Amino acid sequence: MAISLYDASVPVFIRGLDQLTHILGKGLAHAQAQGLDPATLVQARLAPDMLTLAGQVQRASDASKLAAARLGGMTAPSFPDTESTYDELLARVARTREFLAGVDRAAIDGQEAREVRLKVGDGEIVFDAQRYLLQFAIPNFFFHVTTAYDVLRHMGVPVGKRDYLGR
Repeated sequence: MAISLYDASVPVFIRGLDQLTHILGKGLAHAQAQGLDPATLVQARLAPDMLTLAGQVQRASDASKLAAARLGGMTAPSFPDTESTYDELLARVARTREFLAGVDRAAIDGQEAREVRLKVGDGEIVFDAQRYLLQFAIPNFFFHVTTAYDVLRHMGVPVGKRDYLGR
């Protein structure tokens, strides 16, 4: 059975965002139970040269919405990277999920050969849509979801593999 470009993208991103929402929720519950200001988690990072939890959530949002838009030849909504509270992070994930849920399967399926161009520094990378999705967009998305998980885990939030993978 062949898998469609849509099936390999939009539902995968939506499920990943659902799990991101779940682990963020566990982080908020942990902060509240420990009497910790949730902003401490929002600004936490694994290393000085890495993005904060907020940055990881923002990049996961961008990676998924931009991937769907590029695959479907549409414009993704623009979200400024201004989230500084837990509520704002959760709202961003919800807006991203809402956008993805509205993406028409017909806009993506059959577009495997569509050219996708990414500006990188002074240069440009050119992919066909299938290679872009499988070799760049999905790994990039999950890098940021995983790093958000890792930041929370590093800060003592009791999350585990099941929280990340879901049911």
